[in-house]
Amino acid sequence: MTTLLPVRAVPAPANGAPRARRLPSTGAITDAFSRPMRDLRISVTDRCNFRCVYCMPKTVFGRDYAFLEHDELLSFDEITRLAGVAVAHGVHKLRLTGGEPLLRRGIEGLIERLAALRTPDGEPVEIAMTTNGSALAVKAEALRAAGLARVTVSLDSLDDAVFQSMNDVRFPVDRVLAGLRAAHDAGLGPIKVNMVVKRGLNDHEVLPMARHFKDSPFTLRFIEYMDVGTSNGWRLDEVVPSAEIVELIGAEMPLEPIGATAPGETAARWRYVDGGGEIGVISSVTNAFCGSCNRARISTEGKLFTCLFASEGHDLRALLRGGVDDDGLAAAMASIWGARDDRYSEVRATLTPELRAARPKPEMSYLGG
Repeated sequence: MTTLLPVRAVPAPANGAPRARRLPSTGAITDAFSRPMRDLRISVTDRCNFRCVYCMPKTVFGRDYAFLEHDELLSFDEITRLAGVAVAHGVHKLRLTGGEPLLRRGIEGLIERLAALRTPDGEPVEIAMTTNGSALAVKAEALRAAGLARVTVSLDSLDDAVFQSMNDVRFPVDRVLAGLRAAHDAGLGPIKVNMVVKRGLNDHEVLPMARHFKDSPFTLRFIEYMDVGTSNGWRLDEVVPSAEIVELIGAEMPLEPIGATAPGETAARWRYVDGGGEIGVISSVTNAFCGSCNRARISTEGKLFTCLFASEGHDLRALLRGGVDDDGLAAAMASIWGARDDRYSEVRATLTPELRAARPKPEMSYLGG
């Protein structure tokens, strides 16, 4: 068996950037349904400066809400170590999430460390981030210089009144749009814009969003409103099916389907017939893609979740702080993923509303998208 070298602090070269670190393979791992682990999403903070009504409503996440203390969070050393173990197991993409990841102080330093990782074949690992875009206008250049490759920005409306009512902190939409322009100018890309569509709240904004981002450098994706966590009061009748969105847009701006760009891609892709770019639809409610899901998630305090809807995570922080070596971490990760049999979105329809409500699920703000 190949020994996995420790992925800890790497001496920096003269220019201060971490040296590239090629990791010996510990073997690709698959779950109970033969799905490989290829994508790792890492939540770096449980805090956010928005209070989006479908994610962190003020009624739950108010002034007195008890967020994690700093020493409960994974350190950058710990995150880098876990990411290195995952890369040695076959992960090719690392996505930083939150909460809002740009609220984590010194996030550029973490990106530099992660960007120095190399797969067993010597290839760089793709480093991406999902953000609400509030700080992108001032952070984009530094993020790109640190090694961030791609960014996905959450934006649920172009109408300022609707957008402010959804983020519930009076944050103006123009500042997010400025962040998108800054990210593009910095060379981050391709840049995706995610719109969560909730019936009766922002579904009337589907066409204005499609018109705005058509013929632009950005790819707009529409996400069905999901029953993540328990604080958002999810109801099935508030879901706008992706098929309805495609039909609505296609009636004005004709669309045609195109194939996926990577295994396990969550979005079904459609391009404008006139060549004006493309859109994506993420249909985790009406057309589940569990069968090809290759994503693992690490929560802010170091629990490994094998599904966005998993009832519980597996505590890797305890192993990290308990002195387990990297072989032990690799074995633990392989054991957890190997036992994975999650397919909640496929079985959701078979559950009564009472069973869905009774099933504990982590909040989106805790685990990240």
